[in-house]
Amino acid sequence: MPRVRAALAVLVASAIASGCAEGAGPEASAARPAPGQQPHLEAPPARALDSYADRLRADHTARAAATRRWGLTRMPLTPPAPPARKPVIGTRRGFEVDGHEELGLPPVFTTVPTRDKVVFLTIDDGAEKDPAFLRMMSDLKIPYTAFLSDYLVKEDYGYFGRMQDRGVVLNNHTLHHPYMRALSYARQKHEICGMQDVIEKRYGKRPVLFRPPFGSYNRDTLRAAKACGLKYAPLWNQEVFVDRWEYREPDRALHPGDIVLSHFRGKDQWKGTMSDMIRRFLRKVTDEGYAVARLEDYL
Repeated sequence: MPRVRAALAVLVASAIASGCAEGAGPEASAARPAPGQQPHLEAPPARALDSYADRLRADHTARAAATRRWGLTRMPLTPPAPPARKPVIGTRRGFEVDGHEELGLPPVFTTVPTRDKVVFLTIDDGAEKDPAFLRMMSDLKIPYTAFLSDYLVKEDYGYFGRMQDRGVVLNNHTLHHPYMRALSYARQKHEICGMQDVIEKRYGKRPVLFRPPFGSYNRDTLRAAKACGLKYAPLWNQEVFVDRWEYREPDRALHPGDIVLSHFRGKDQWKGTMSDMIRRFLRKVTDEGYAVARLEDYL
């Protein structure tokens, strides 16, 4: 037996030596272990796959528990990976302003062109600051995009900081939520650029998405948005409340890439909580086979 072991040791040593020799050169020399050190061996692929499968199982178990905890009967669907090639975003027909394309103004759109069966949840203004909502969205891993107005957000900047810490992008909905078309260009620019400054100061980054209050805008609005560094002006194709849905299209249906609007509202304004609204939202999109994706991943 000692002789057999010795022979095997020689064969292993020869294999290691020949493996190093095959890559002779500066890179191969750099990869060789120093005298007295053991060679680095990659973990077997099967072990890596097992670890990945364990993570998937743990994630599924956690989401199943969260689904039950938040009063849902079906687990929300997982969105596909973000597209490697982003869709080309243009302004929806009929939503243009004079010189829109020639001036390179931010596109105004209600749906992202994609074949992925996904919708995008966007939430406006910042009036309600419900901690249960933050927990629910984190537990269920539901992405969403926030459009904030400073006159409401300033009541509790920290709440939206915690939202940002959970991966939510905070975007521009003006300082005071005015009806933009009633304002001069200079006042519109103050509302938009002023909110850019607030978000940068409080949260460290200037947004690239702008939603005009009430979905109302004119040429000056988009000129001001562009001057303030904003690149997109997404509107919405559906709106979800605690007790109902509203639709822009006559077919009253969801479509791949649709943007869904809701608001930060509580029992003072609605017949329920933010969590109640999310339950209504998720039941419909899940029952119809849609996942909720992150809007910024498609832009």
